[in-house]
Amino acid sequence: MEPPVRATIQIHNIGGKQIVSASIPELPSDQKPCYHKQAGYTNGAYIRVADGNRQLTTYEVQMLLSARAQPLDDQQAVSEATVADLQPRLLRGLLARVRKRPGTPLARESDQSVLKKLGVLTPFRNRLVCTVGGLLALGKYPQQFFPALAITFVVYPGEGVGDPGANDERFLDNERIEGAIPDMLGPALTVLGRNAKRRSVVRGLYREDLAEYPATAFREAIINALVHRDLSAASRGTPVQINMFRDRLSVNNPGGLYGPLTVDSLGQGICASRNARLLRILEDVTPIGERRAVCENRGSGVGAMLAALRRSGLPEPLFDDRIATFRVTFQNTPLRRKRDRRDDIKALLVEHDTLSRAEISQALGLSEISIRKWLAVLREQGTIKTTETKVKSKNVRYQLAEAARGRA
Repeated sequence: MEPPVRATIQIHNIGGKQIVSASIPELPSDQKPCYHKQAGYTNGAYIRVADGNRQLTTYEVQMLLSARAQPLDDQQAVSEATVADLQPRLLRGLLARVRKRPGTPLARESDQSVLKKLGVLTPFRNRLVCTVGGLLALGKYPQQFFPALAITFVVYPGEGVGDPGANDERFLDNERIEGAIPDMLGPALTVLGRNAKRRSVVRGLYREDLAEYPATAFREAIINALVHRDLSAASRGTPVQINMFRDRLSVNNPGGLYGPLTVDSLGQGICASRNARLLRILEDVTPIGERRAVCENRGSGVGAMLAALRRSGLPEPLFDDRIATFRVTFQNTPLRRKRDRRDDIKALLVEHDTLSRAEISQALGLSEISIRKWLAVLREQGTIKTTETKVKSKNVRYQLAEAARGRA
């Protein structure tokens, strides 16, 4: 294999048997993929799936090889596109924000020079043309040159693709969203708003209406999908796909996590940019109606996403990194908060004097395992006591301690 596989072999004594284990550490990203030398990259690289092996596709091998260095796909020249294909409003805003940065060496540069140094324009056959990143960040209509670099937003009636609705409809909504990246955020939020439900929660004395999916979390997921997607020629036929089902919403983009990022490190402020030029441009591009730039490029997006979901009482998103694709899935079922059952148990003991664990379990409709935990808490607090010395006995009964009985 190349690089050579160095397994750590250990022998363990388990249940009187000797077990041999082989631990194989993951390779650094700049050494992937590991492949069989005689077969080469294309035929000799595999990924482990459950208890079997699957040969990597050509595109997956390309993704791993491109991650060994900084990809330059966003800096590629678009020979037919000139500065006339960029939005004047976004251009003016970009130049103004860049020149206002304290101590910037670009303050006295010409517009053309600034745009070249930011990677919006690049020389091509003795003239300046737009880059892929420049068009996606500032273009009037980037899909003129790259038709699939857009968003598709499909709302399905069931919990899977192809599940029909009440009237055999395949989709409840189906939108294609185009334009530059700053111009696609608003329409995507609009489609979400007209299809998402609202739920009510009581906080203190007041009822509060919450969106099915928090706008902040959804916005961050879309931005990450658009700016971190793979822009190589092999993936330019694939849009960012948003799929909304009855129980969840997923945002999918071509290209898995890049560089040192792993699913476990998401939300910890680690920043790694597959499309470094595109991210740099968008730091100083402001969508219409907003004061902040499209992205900060500081690795804070996932953290903001998690915080928004916590405020709404929703579970954390599911991240699925598949080398060639990355998916974020939001679930719309609120987290169930564990109810404190101590007062319920005390009330039962006030009424019945003594009860067994099984009787308390039946009265409250909870499992004996759950009741056992609450009883242990109450015993440690000195609130209840047992009628038997053996707490694990089936005959043990519980009653309020004298101090607790007085308070009750």
